[in-house]
Amino acid sequence: MSSLNDFTPKKHIQLWPITLLRVYAGVFFIYYGFGKITNPDFVQGMTGFVTGNLDKCFGFMRPFLESVVLPNSGVFAFLVSWGEFLIGVSLILGLATRYASVAGALMVATFWFTKGQGFLDAQNHDSIWFVIFVVLAAVHAGRKHSLDAKLADRFRFLA
Repeated sequence: MSSLNDFTPKKHIQLWPITLLRVYAGVFFIYYGFGKITNPDFVQGMTGFVTGNLDKCFGFMRPFLESVVLPNSGVFAFLVSWGEFLIGVSLILGLATRYASVAGALMVATFWFTKGQGFLDAQNHDSIWFVIFVVLAAVHAGRKHSLDAKLADRFRFLA
């Protein structure tokens, strides 16, 4: 004999696709972050990238790029390379996933604004990454299959 509960839809979201997206984004960011960490010419490359995009960047970015980023290019190269790498590690492990997703969204938004591309520009991959990071943060991609899920009872900020 079946009960009425057998026929009611479950309000359970399958999170394995989100886990796959989280891990994919993590692998991508580890790969490119590690490439930047091990590249001895990354500071010069980043400086060239910023300088080459000064005329195209969004207007509000130019003063920041000229007065903060370019004079401190070594610091920013370090932050970008290690930031990408650590965001990737965090996403793969599912540790502080929301924080890593927000950091990733801010990082790719900065790249996007520096390039000065429109949201629907065919060459704008940063807007796609921005949306991915917002989704990972919004659905709390660390709820399942992650260290966040295992550690949330001890560390409430991970829940």
